[in-house]
Amino acid sequence: MWSEPMRRGLLIILSSPSGAGKSTLARQLMKWDPSLAFSVSSTTREMRQGEVDSKDYFFVDEAKFKQQVSVGDMLEHAHVFGKFYGSPRGPVETAISKGQDVLFDIDWQGAQQISNSALQKHVLSIFILPPSIVELQRRLEGRGQDTAETIGKRMQKSWDEISHWSGYDYVLINDDLDATEEKLKSIIATERLRRSQQPGLVDHVRGLQSEFETNNDS
Repeated sequence: MWSEPMRRGLLIILSSPSGAGKSTLARQLMKWDPSLAFSVSSTTREMRQGEVDSKDYFFVDEAKFKQQVSVGDMLEHAHVFGKFYGSPRGPVETAISKGQDVLFDIDWQGAQQISNSALQKHVLSIFILPPSIVELQRRLEGRGQDTAETIGKRMQKSWDEISHWSGYDYVLINDDLDATEEKLKSIIATERLRRSQQPGLVDHVRGLQSEFETNNDS
């Protein structure tokens, strides 16, 4: 009897300039589908108020981070605003082999590295654009997390990040958070049905062929 074929997990990448909404959207997706595994990044930056080690990030010193990179333990890594960020490889490979999707909240450099890796056929990359530069700055200021100097640096970097939009599978303009969230859900639901994500389809088609030949012989 046919059963739903086990699918492979997707590597769902969300990228955007700071303030465009990717982190908020990532949290909403986790609420929508609790089975999603969030790829917890390692970083050398300082822990912010309210953050929890091993939940929001793995907070490590620079020496340990570089050691992990040198032995191939990072699926991707980048140097941003003087700090290192990276995605540990082991948990990701384990999750997708079990059919569990992994969600990444990373920049274009990390997305590019993963998209060019051995796992590239399982990648679903989505870039989030702000409705305007003015709105982007308003959101950064409204977060109350960064100094004016840091916000200025993030704004200067925003265009470089936006310029990589064409390297993604999907691009969404986040002018309405709820509407953007619904579009993300639709994209993920569709991509989960990719033929390449359903290895069990091959056996199912072979079963149909065998059944067809058996019926014709009788």
